Amino acid sequence: MWTGTYVNEDFSMTVPGELDTNIKMLFQRQYSNPSVIELLFESVTGIHIIPTPENYDSIIRDAIILKSDDNFYWADDYNFQPEKGIENGVSWIAAKKLKWREANDWMGKQNRYGENE
Repeated sequence: MWTGTYVNEDFSMTVPGELDTNIKMLFQRQYSNPSVIELLFESVTGIHIIPTPENYDSIIRDAIILKSDDNFYWADDYNFQPEKGIENGVSWIAAKKLKWREANDWMGKQNRYGENE
């Protein structure tokens, strides 16, 4: 997750006037075609993440991507409905733009960060 706001080398700040929060998420699965996809959320309008409790796996068993009121939503519950607000136990992201790409060569434990990947 990153924003377009930053401090320059002379300690001045650059602060964009538009929605500037972005999020990348990488998903791997135990099947081919595709085995890995990356989602890029641009102009994020909301986020609600529920961490996995201790002694539980972090497997996402179902998920949904939908568009509602000029926002794209991703949620880790197929029954997620944006109009109901924050659901108990549901992680979700809302953004004005959503892009995805196949990244099948990104299997494994290594974390992937940066624009060039």
